[in-house]
Amino acid sequence: MASHRLLLLCLAGLVFVSEAGTVGTGESKCPLMIKVLDAVQGSPAVNVPVRVFKKAADQTWELFADGKTSEFGELHGLTTDEKFVEGVYKVELDTKSYWKEIGISPFHEYAEAVFTANDSGHRHYTITALLSPYSYSTTAIVSNPSH
Repeated sequence: MASHRLLLLCLAGLVFVSEAGTVGTGESKCPLMIKVLDAVQGSPAVNVPVRVFKKAADQTWELFADGKTSEFGELHGLTTDEKFVEGVYKVELDTKSYWKEIGISPFHEYAEAVFTANDSGHRHYTITALLSPYSYSTTAIVSNPSH
């Protein structure tokens, strides 16, 4: 029961952090932003490799964008409003390399979130992940862009 309460507390914190303003250089206008938090250290997950794929017409995944999280556990500038069109996308976090880098042997090779974007008109998406070596959870904040 205590672990269930801890998980709920962590998820509540995750939502709070996700709704906070972006950190850094005013890149809040990007239509797709990734935030990754390390539940073990209670801090942003730094240098997590991230790949974003878009589902093609033949149902295969094509690499759309990639990068690594910053010192704040964030990745901005993956795409532009013009390129981020309606479709099915997959965000893949290389959790294994992240945990190995800090000396922990993880269970998962990667964490992923698959979602449909912009099917109800143009939106901005923040995909947030909370990582631990044996589990992960994701959430999304979807908002109308402010101009």
